[in-house]
Amino acid sequence: MTIREQTEDIEKQILHPNACLSSKSRGRARPEKEDDFRTCFQRDRDRIIHSKAFRRLKHKTQVFLAPKGDHYRTRLTHVLEVSQIARTVARALRLNEDLVEAIALGHDLGHTPFGHAGEAILREINPGGFDHYKQSLRVVDFLEKNGQGLNLTYEVRDGIVKHSKGKGLIVSDSPKDRPATLEGQVVRISDIIAYVNHDLDDAIRAGVVKRTEVPREIIKVIGETYSKRIDTMVRDVIKASSAASLTSIVMSEDISFVVYKLRDFLFERVYESEGIIREFNKAKGILKALYEYHLEHIDEVFKDIPPEKKLDRHRMVCDFIAGMTDSFAFMTYERLFLPEQWKVL
Repeated sequence: MTIREQTEDIEKQILHPNACLSSKSRGRARPEKEDDFRTCFQRDRDRIIHSKAFRRLKHKTQVFLAPKGDHYRTRLTHVLEVSQIARTVARALRLNEDLVEAIALGHDLGHTPFGHAGEAILREINPGGFDHYKQSLRVVDFLEKNGQGLNLTYEVRDGIVKHSKGKGLIVSDSPKDRPATLEGQVVRISDIIAYVNHDLDDAIRAGVVKRTEVPREIIKVIGETYSKRIDTMVRDVIKASSAASLTSIVMSEDISFVVYKLRDFLFERVYESEGIIREFNKAKGILKALYEYHLEHIDEVFKDIPPEKKLDRHRMVCDFIAGMTDSFAFMTYERLFLPEQWKVL
């Protein structure tokens, strides 16, 4: 018996009956020989961590564009916080931690530079539209490894593409929008737990919001401090999901009501505030200019791609822009559109 098979056997013994077993995965689009040491979900996690798209997350905006302070979240620290929260929930509920971790680490690989400002402008100017969760799936299916993709399992891919909520329901009413596994549902709910708390924390750090301005009805229910709020939400998810016989991952009505209130507060005071929108509009202008330039000068970046494969210019440019980091977008814009300072010889 291999180490992988021993791990799969342990899963059968200790995980909840409704958990997704590694040995029961629906598999990959391209069948592969199983590893002797790692389960399929462990391999998916490792492929994501070692991908270029994952490394680029460290220089992509979460909320505040190119912040000078060292302690503001980036897209990379966001996915790490989601992973930590999701694994805590999964372990308490005896779900598959490896599957949860792989989904959590991969769920935002398709995010644009400049956060949701980048997503908004690509959705506007790309004829096919744009959604970061669909782009995340495109990254792992096609863009990574020079067009080969990472060939992830069905369960990880499903969790990635169904994590996003926007202003919608935390637990979707629609079966087609709900992750197929409980592990995917854990990541979906952990994502909002992470971002409403760390975005509030960053907004207070940036002076956009004062602690005293957070509605007391929110503080009274979920706590005064950052750690207390996360602890309250995580405990509630574990208790509420257990009470529902672990048929789905849920929050209690009282806590979910407050989470929605906190999210509405963040949209009003942070995400859609005058100062943030002003900076986002600048970012949109940069990405729009880069998009239009590369559409007109397609061979500058894609000269090595055979002509017969250059079928959808918009798709190629959209992929290129979405993959940029904030810093690379700034650097490229400066090189293309700003005059170079004269050098004295």
